[in-house]
Amino acid sequence: MNRILDPLTAHHPAASPESPRRVTILGATGSVGQSTISLVAGNPNYVVEALTAQSNADKLIEQANLLRPNFVAIGDERLYDKVKSALAPLGIAVGAGPSAMVEAADRPSDWVMGAIVGIAGLAPILAAVRRGVIVAIANKEPLVSAGPLVLAEARRTGATLLPVDSEHNAIFQVFDFDRPESIEKIILTASGGPYRTADRSEMAAATPAEAVRHPNWSMGAKISIDSATLMNKGLELIEAARLFPLAEHQIEVLIHPQSVIHSMVAYVDGSFLAQLGTPDMRTPIAYSLAWPDRLLVDANRLDLAKLGSLTFEQPDHDRFPALNLARAALQRGGLCPCVLNAANEAAVEGFLEGRIGFLDIVETVAQTVAASDNFIGGDSIPSLESIEFADLDARRIAKTIMARMTPPGQRA
Repeated sequence: MNRILDPLTAHHPAASPESPRRVTILGATGSVGQSTISLVAGNPNYVVEALTAQSNADKLIEQANLLRPNFVAIGDERLYDKVKSALAPLGIAVGAGPSAMVEAADRPSDWVMGAIVGIAGLAPILAAVRRGVIVAIANKEPLVSAGPLVLAEARRTGATLLPVDSEHNAIFQVFDFDRPESIEKIILTASGGPYRTADRSEMAAATPAEAVRHPNWSMGAKISIDSATLMNKGLELIEAARLFPLAEHQIEVLIHPQSVIHSMVAYVDGSFLAQLGTPDMRTPIAYSLAWPDRLLVDANRLDLAKLGSLTFEQPDHDRFPALNLARAALQRGGLCPCVLNAANEAAVEGFLEGRIGFLDIVETVAQTVAASDNFIGGDSIPSLESIEFADLDARRIAKTIMARMTPPGQRA
């Protein structure tokens, strides 16, 4: 049995007013963090220990006034005085910078939401895992870039990792951990993003404003671009291989434009078990927050009769090469997934800033991985230092590659 996702509840009693679950929210001002706060605010089953944000000081101050945590951390050290003075009348301790993010994760809580975007969330996630508590992982990067290290620490401390990504959360809900040999494969569903039916010329002309308009989900800019390139599904493929006791070839991706079936588990007897729901991140967040119980959520309910039909199609690997890139990185192992992730973060940033075109995102990632052979392969558990070095070096290479590309505004 995979002890990381073991659904046994002996060490993690359900939350109740008599024994409220103390929670920490890393990345409180982002979309996942705000959805988490909407579920815990005013609920006597939960008490907030700590909140963090990178730069949205105003929202963080507002959240702290609402929830009255014991500790608040702001990543941008230039905003420390603003946050400190605003919260001083409440007696809330305030920290700033990367070390304060780790301190927040290290505070005494029973449940930690990891929703810090990018590799910046890795060190805080590791700090929470090393305390042996429930860690709800919403950002892909810790398991993609540092999966072996995070999982090794979870096994050592007895931490429980709960996936918040709607796809992995769906799999978790219907996966038989007691009999993994009875599972034939898992199927990650993808909406296909805004360019599901677009040709390469349309994708080449895509602007950041267009690419962030996801057809179903409300998400931040970075993950919206990842959805448009299907890199998010590639990263999810790697994450699924970390979380579930299956081989890489047992993980498939299927386009499902309605985003109603969030993922499926296929069993050896021909049965398919699926988790369905409206595209609302509060559902998987609530499942993780209340686990092993369930929490009442006022999300829109599915009306299958009104929906009428659900459709599926195979992904087009020619138009969306990110999927094959991610699968190859997983197969090659070592720090290759870390390089893939870092290059993608740098490339998405370059696209959002108008320095490269939409199709240049995945091309930048491919060239960066090809130029990083010293990080490819290996089965050993990497250190945090080696992961951080590989991440920085991949970003450097990606920026060099992007600097040679013609900016979209200068193309004929």
